[in-house]
Amino acid sequence: MLAEMRIQGLGVIDEATLELDPGFTVVTGETGAGKTMVVTGLHLLGGGRAEASRVRTGADRAIVEGRFLAPAGSPAAKVADEVGGEADEDGTLIAVRTVGADGRSRAHLGGRSVPVGVLSELAEQLLAVHGQNDQLRLMRPSEQRAVLDRFAGDEVAGSLREYQRIRGEWLRVATELTERSERSRELAREADLLRHGLAEISAVAPKPGEDVELVEEARRLADADQLREAATGAQYAVSGALDGDPDTPGALGLIGEARRRLATSEDPALRELEPRLVEAAALLADVGAEIGAYLERLEADPGRLEQVLARQAELKHLTRKYAADVDGVIAWAEQAEQRLSGLDTSEEALSALAARRDELAAELAVVAQQVTAARTAAAQELGRAVSDELDGLAMPHATVEVSVRPRTAEQGDAQALEVGRVRLHAGASGVDEVELRLVAHPGAPALPVHKGASGGELSRVMLALEVVLSHSDPVPTLVFDEVDAGVGGRAAVEVGRRLARLARSHQVVVVTHLPQVAAFADRHLVVDKSADGVFTRSAVRRLDESQRVVELARMLAGMDSTDTGRAHAEELLAAAKADKESAPVVRRGGKKG
Repeated sequence: MLAEMRIQGLGVIDEATLELDPGFTVVTGETGAGKTMVVTGLHLLGGGRAEASRVRTGADRAIVEGRFLAPAGSPAAKVADEVGGEADEDGTLIAVRTVGADGRSRAHLGGRSVPVGVLSELAEQLLAVHGQNDQLRLMRPSEQRAVLDRFAGDEVAGSLREYQRIRGEWLRVATELTERSERSRELAREADLLRHGLAEISAVAPKPGEDVELVEEARRLADADQLREAATGAQYAVSGALDGDPDTPGALGLIGEARRRLATSEDPALRELEPRLVEAAALLADVGAEIGAYLERLEADPGRLEQVLARQAELKHLTRKYAADVDGVIAWAEQAEQRLSGLDTSEEALSALAARRDELAAELAVVAQQVTAARTAAAQELGRAVSDELDGLAMPHATVEVSVRPRTAEQGDAQALEVGRVRLHAGASGVDEVELRLVAHPGAPALPVHKGASGGELSRVMLALEVVLSHSDPVPTLVFDEVDAGVGGRAAVEVGRRLARLARSHQVVVVTHLPQVAAFADRHLVVDKSADGVFTRSAVRRLDESQRVVELARMLAGMDSTDTGRAHAEELLAAAKADKESAPVVRRGGKKG
């Protein structure tokens, strides 16, 4: 939800703050006061195109700042997390868009500078702006299909998930079959090379870390005499002469003599040092024993050295061809085994893959038909529900048709699927093309909705869709600009009633010039214009109940200065309040309850 928006230096608005709450908020003001700058600001926050002409005359830049409620773990919060943005101290997420007078644009999210496209991703989770020049959601075929699927709910979602699961396996098997068939010779050569390498490695049978162990063993065998001399000298120094010659007692003998002298001393300070010599003697005894064991193991064995050198040569032959060391050679063999298992190009293997592909294709075709059937049923219901809504939106003779038709596969389509003896394109969302069509009046042709409707009509079609889809629309904030264009009288009341109904499940912000629509709002913001003879400035203020009466009276053909106009405004507010309190809840299919 959008909690607050600050605008600075945008169009005629010098500086303004819009505090927004849940429910229905309306923005009004005299023509030219700058109401559309509110929508422009939202466009910029949503990553829309930046134009230098929007910067206020005399200003260096325009700044739009939005404060969104985006709980941790929500899709919007995840967008911020991915770019390193952080929530504010109060848990809200701050998005900022700056447009310089030179046309350069910058974007920030959660205190981090981000590409403008990140704000677009954020807006997809939080905002949907509907205006006469911003009906892109209805123009994209993928979005029209998504609208129908949202309306259908689980009736389509369950079958579509199963379709996508089977389709993924089908494409994988088909791709593998094509690769094996088209590259059979190349794959056969690769398989031969892998088998040869595995045979070489298997014949040598290297063990992990064996090359390092052999290097150490070869060094010991080659230097056995020098090592024995060094170890013998060390043992002599530690333990003394082997024959027990008292003239060469070694370190242990000297420590023993030192212990006897300290132990027999009359000075307690010297006697206290004797235990430390005991520790030193124990340590030297351990070292002497280990040296002795080393000498016993150390043998000058020319035969063993020859074996080690031969084994090293075998291992080096492998490491020159397959990896830098023995561990790498073993890893290469494991990968080769896995790769070889997928290179079977025999007729039996190819036949098995083709059979599996055809089996999956048959399963996929059945599920695709289930998705199509569910969409077709929901399309009729959606068309009726939207047409019913249009009846009260100054389009009494217009109807909306939701067309679900198969998408024929083109020649050479790698994702072609035979469904009911017809080759169709099996896309990620099914085999259907969905199109919203508008029949402007009885006898008129059914045209794509963005071609058959004017700007104002298109906004009303979107409003009707949003009301019908309000139970499943994931975007929390809906903004409507000029949704009431060309509407008046009772139709305007119906527009206000539907917006109020939509505000039960969404935050709704509407820019309007109709008092009948404004009367249904929960909160009323007005854009005021002032001039000092040099500059024209606009600001936004929030109205209390008495101020709302005055503003509605002004909107009633400038009747704010008359008692009649104010009485009419009060009557509008009272009627709208009573209507909202008694309005039924609209459920799927336009049914009321």
